[in-house]
Amino acid sequence: MGGLFAPAAPAAESITVQLGRLSQTVSLHDLQGFVATGEAQGSLQLYRPLLNPSLRESLQSQIALDPQVGQVILDELLTTPGGSQLLETLRAIAPNLAATDLRVTLEQASRSETGLTLLSILQAMPQDTLEINVGTLLTLASQFRLAQMESQALGRVLRQAPEPDPAEQMPLLGTDPFSTGPSEVEKWELVLHDSSRDRSIPVDIYWSLDTHGPLVIISHGFGADRRFFGYLAEHLASHGLTVVAVEHPGSNVAALLSLPEDDLSKTASQSRILPATEFLDRPRDISYVLDRMEKLNNYSYSLRDRLNTHQVTFIGHSLGGYTGLALAGAALDLRSLDAYCQTLSPVKVSPADWLQCAALDLPVKYANLRDDRITQLIVANPLTGLLFGEAGLSRVRVPTLMLAGTHDTVTPMAGQQLRPFMQLPEGKRLITVVGGSHLSVGDPNNLNGDLGHIPFMAELPNATTAPLRIFFQGVSLSFVMQQTSEAHAYAPALSPTMAHAFSTPDVSLRLSETVPEGLVTWSRLSPATLHHQEGLISYLPSLLHLETVAIQDQMQALYHQMVAYLRTTPSPLTTLYWPRPVSGWSKTNPQGLTPMQANRPTPSRATPQ
Repeated sequence: MGGLFAPAAPAAESITVQLGRLSQTVSLHDLQGFVATGEAQGSLQLYRPLLNPSLRESLQSQIALDPQVGQVILDELLTTPGGSQLLETLRAIAPNLAATDLRVTLEQASRSETGLTLLSILQAMPQDTLEINVGTLLTLASQFRLAQMESQALGRVLRQAPEPDPAEQMPLLGTDPFSTGPSEVEKWELVLHDSSRDRSIPVDIYWSLDTHGPLVIISHGFGADRRFFGYLAEHLASHGLTVVAVEHPGSNVAALLSLPEDDLSKTASQSRILPATEFLDRPRDISYVLDRMEKLNNYSYSLRDRLNTHQVTFIGHSLGGYTGLALAGAALDLRSLDAYCQTLSPVKVSPADWLQCAALDLPVKYANLRDDRITQLIVANPLTGLLFGEAGLSRVRVPTLMLAGTHDTVTPMAGQQLRPFMQLPEGKRLITVVGGSHLSVGDPNNLNGDLGHIPFMAELPNATTAPLRIFFQGVSLSFVMQQTSEAHAYAPALSPTMAHAFSTPDVSLRLSETVPEGLVTWSRLSPATLHHQEGLISYLPSLLHLETVAIQDQMQALYHQMVAYLRTTPSPLTTLYWPRPVSGWSKTNPQGLTPMQANRPTPSRATPQ
């Protein structure tokens, strides 16, 4: 790419660590020696207690970054409002770091023989000495650590939710929705062209000769493709449903890897990673595909009467979740988003914040994208935030199943799922995945492997999340079938007991119709926190609230266990012994026997004949 490699610049030789008026200079040569040998020498001896194996691993870990994508990310940092917030934080940590130094530094580091690592980045700094403000760094590190503790505490609250009573479990009736169905699945690949928008939309159609029931539409998240839920599409089609998986050309993985380089001057203040128009084009893609499916349903010899476009269940992940919510009636309303994005705390900013703030480049602030053909909604790890304004999701009028993971750092659970779920009207269900992250429900055979190596998208092993995907298959099928005459047969799969049956020590599942009672008053879910990010001091009451709820739930669980034990366990025979009387004689013990003697059986005596 043009401009990727700059002329060689002088490299930094040391780091000046500042804490208040105190400062200490650390040689990068000594730091390189620590990475190579694990020994603290020279200027590092003072910091020996801090130089643990974890730090050494962090300094030498490779950073996988495609040069083309890396260049675009740098452009985002240097030109967009969201990036400027992050740069201000970096300058607070490193006061003598200029914005353009980042580009030079990463370009130089990318040519390092050891690859792109944190150490190579430090060594490529163009200043002789890089200044580090330890006070600011410690504050940011504390906030990051507190955010992790808050996520862990939330997981404990959700994990300790009362377990369902086995006596209330209903047996599965008829077909097992968690197993592969009997139908042989066919798959067609088409590319539909919307001439009004000059937009080509690839789709995969999964169908069988046994097709019946509602049509299912699938929408992927940002940077993915139509195969993200491939395993789910195959499963639903094997049970006789027709599934259409849509790929959005402006926000798929292909768009991310083929970003234009020569348009930078035209988009100096806009995001090139996620064009704002995608917030309008994605729902319009679905409506256009439904129009074309309606024609195929009428005129295609093979697909005639197999595409029920009058009864559509939409399934979306992440940005695909936003797409479905907009189609189900939640109007795009950006009037509250502008102020929020201008006051973002770069420390607490999540990828979801960055993505939603890209919508501000739209020429409109309000759009109704509703499509009445959507009659049901399944959204996993959806992107919501402030995209739907004050009314939020209260305008959604179709039954909705939402999935949220406690370890989702892309679309954080509290602000992007739990709080929006509380806004939904009746007819909703919530799957909470304790231990689940943003990609846990994705098809492991169709995921971009590099995504799992990004720090904020770290993934669990496929074997660990396999029970979750099996559960999601069965629950999705059962939820779709609630629109049919077979609803009663599939209802048992939508019970809390079934979710508990698929739980494991690593990934615990809960299925409910409400947010746990103890979280309703949690400050993170309060409407008052919707428009601003809370600072470091807010974590203490938040953590205290979560820990209190966790303790209360634990005590309640112990109480229920004790009651159940007493109800099912026969009481043992208990003998009470009176203390020996002082006089050696009492009305009840005239022989003056000791308690031990008094309770011994009286030996029988032979009666003389």
